[in-house]
Amino acid sequence: MLKGFFHVPKAVNEPVKSYAPNSPEKAAVQAAYTTMWNSKIDVPLYIGSEEIKTGNTKTISAPHDHKHIVGTYHLAEKQHIEKAIANALESRKAWANMAWEQRAAIFLKAAELIAGPYRARINAATMIGQSKNIHQAEIDASCELIDFLRYNVEFMTQIYNDQPKSDSTTWNRLEYRPLEGFVYAITPFNFTAIAANLPASAAMMGNVVIWKPSDSQVFSAKIIIDVFKEAGVPDGVINVVFGDALMITDTVLASRDFAGVHFTGSTHVFKDIWAKIGANINNYKTYPRIVGETGGKDFIIAHPSANVKQVATGITRGAFEFQGQKCSAASRAYIPQSLWPAVKEQLIADAKSMKMGSPEDFGNFITAVIHEGSFDKLASYIDQAKKDADAEIIIGGNYDKSVGYFIEPTVIVTTNPKYTTMETELFGPVITIYVYEDAKWEEALELVDTTSEYALTGAVFSQDRYAIEVATTKLQNAAGNFYINDKPTGAVVGMQPFGGARASGTNDKAGSALNLLRWASPRTIKETFVTPEDYKYPFLG
Repeated sequence: MLKGFFHVPKAVNEPVKSYAPNSPEKAAVQAAYTTMWNSKIDVPLYIGSEEIKTGNTKTISAPHDHKHIVGTYHLAEKQHIEKAIANALESRKAWANMAWEQRAAIFLKAAELIAGPYRARINAATMIGQSKNIHQAEIDASCELIDFLRYNVEFMTQIYNDQPKSDSTTWNRLEYRPLEGFVYAITPFNFTAIAANLPASAAMMGNVVIWKPSDSQVFSAKIIIDVFKEAGVPDGVINVVFGDALMITDTVLASRDFAGVHFTGSTHVFKDIWAKIGANINNYKTYPRIVGETGGKDFIIAHPSANVKQVATGITRGAFEFQGQKCSAASRAYIPQSLWPAVKEQLIADAKSMKMGSPEDFGNFITAVIHEGSFDKLASYIDQAKKDADAEIIIGGNYDKSVGYFIEPTVIVTTNPKYTTMETELFGPVITIYVYEDAKWEEALELVDTTSEYALTGAVFSQDRYAIEVATTKLQNAAGNFYINDKPTGAVVGMQPFGGARASGTNDKAGSALNLLRWASPRTIKETFVTPEDYKYPFLG
């Protein structure tokens, strides 16, 4: 093993490219989009050194053109999951013992591959498979993923550098071991960066992983796999499986060597996983780490002193970027009566200016929601709002799935602060607004805090510092990421560690050292230089 106290490159956030007309990055991503759109991929299971094609496949299509097939992927059976576990455990022997700087080099290389030769491809794949416009693809699949990889390497070294005190008689050391067993990573469709980070962050700390991507994110997951392979992640360290989620989860959780789950997805699925882990607890070699980021019903609340255009922009961007399919998307807002006419006018003007369609057209701000199930759910809530006496749709309310799963940006205004869409997570381009009396600022804050079971993100807009202080204190448990005079989306790695509590997850803060600590099992080593040879203490004299 090499000797030296090694310093990794200082982590910096990847600059966001503009994709302006005639820019080289626009030309590159358009070319990649065209090539990938007109090709078909076939994605196998990745288990150890094998690429397994089971023959039992599902197709991959674009949400904005659901009849257009861009590939297929192969589904695992129980035997494949058991094989993946066995391969991971075998690979752990070498990976857990690899020097940390060798692991660091792999993931630093992955970051640079994405920043350079893979950038257009991973963005184009995210545009096609998840229907993100180019800006949303760039800030996710490129910049956030690069940031996760760079900063996690830096965080890893900070963790390893955190050591206990010693003195002249004793040398105390902390060794940050990987977990004893394997980690199960379950990733969502909505962020390519999250899909890569959940398995990578655990692997970076010396763990081996079974990774199950979302069925709706396989297209860009394939690019992640290609990057990890080229960067040098050894076979068997991150095993990738697709298929029936219940079967895969039950098989994984039945293993005695299951050591942790890294999850982003729905609250009810995470609670079900937690319950199964509890039921199996006597079977495990160690207490598993349970790390999850789940649902949200994220809020914006405006004080009467707020700037109207800032509030309207916060709502428009916060609720409608990526069709409201961000865990952090604004989906309920509380606006004072005095501001509401001007805010409403601005929202209507903004909505009229938005274009909707394929992400291939860079003029489109809105594209499609992820699949038919999401479309049907959103349409049902919109239809109900059209019928309810205590709700009014003032913007949007139309939808069409004949070509793609398109839902218009929709604003519902309700007279009932506990109306269904003020409480229920919809995960689409729908926001519900409640207009409150100006004098009832603190009552409105109480509504924000008590209306939803979630506590992921939230924002307050105000030019009154006393009001900001009151809101910050009153809403201290209502959001794990709290924004002052900004939309409740767009957390940046290394700047705003991300995660919430209550029904929004375990708040282990992706994008910080706090998350990486969950994938280490510290061992304290005490070495005494002059060892006592007589049991008798002085008091016995």
